[in-house]
Amino acid sequence: MQGSQTISKPVLKVHSMETFGTHDGPGVRMVVFVQGCQFRCLYCANPDTIPLEGGQEMSIDELVKRAERQKPYFGKRGGVTISGGEPLLQRESLIPLFQKLHEKGIHTALDSNGRLLDRKAKTLLEHTDLLLLDVKHIDSAWHKKLTSLPNENVLQVAEYREASAKPMWLRYVLVPGWTDQPEYLHGLGKHFQHYKSIEKIEIQPFHQLGRHKWEALGKKYLLQGVPPAPAETIAMAREIFEEYFKEVKVN
Repeated sequence: MQGSQTISKPVLKVHSMETFGTHDGPGVRMVVFVQGCQFRCLYCANPDTIPLEGGQEMSIDELVKRAERQKPYFGKRGGVTISGGEPLLQRESLIPLFQKLHEKGIHTALDSNGRLLDRKAKTLLEHTDLLLLDVKHIDSAWHKKLTSLPNENVLQVAEYREASAKPMWLRYVLVPGWTDQPEYLHGLGKHFQHYKSIEKIEIQPFHQLGRHKWEALGKKYLLQGVPPAPAETIAMAREIFEEYFKEVKVN
């Protein structure tokens, strides 16, 4: 007689959650920040999400139940956003999560750095109502200096999303001396200006709010001498992006 096999249910490694988020997609959202990221962004505000180890394992069913309880607050525009860390590292678990959320009539959004584009990532994107794509820098060399990795995969994810004709928002962290060069801001605009899937671009001004987390982890914060993005730099970036995108928002 053969022994019975235990079928493991998919789980997500969760760093933290926000129940009434308003900054990670449209409307009121349940935002799930997952554990693990391949990028090493110098300005990362949550360096404790970078290691693959850590976080709390939560079942997909539990996350769906939580979303269902919050659904009355979502209204017509809200839903669930998976952020990070980098969600694509857990794409295998996110596919059934997004499928079940859709069965419950809940909008899904994915906040991603776009590092991965394999078969499972493409399947996940098919079940993603809105992609929030973090483009760290349009120049690959600068991107590598900033994140430790080049940007070719990020642009491939954007291209794949455009081909699918599904909605996408771009997100851009404005860091003085690193990502505020006018020629590269124009370069980013020109690269994406003909994309029909892009509904808006969000400028996220640099701040040092995550510095204490780096210090708490015993790591040196490499941008400690960089000031917050000044108002005139933000205005300059906004003016440039408005040449190329139908909506520009400063978060």
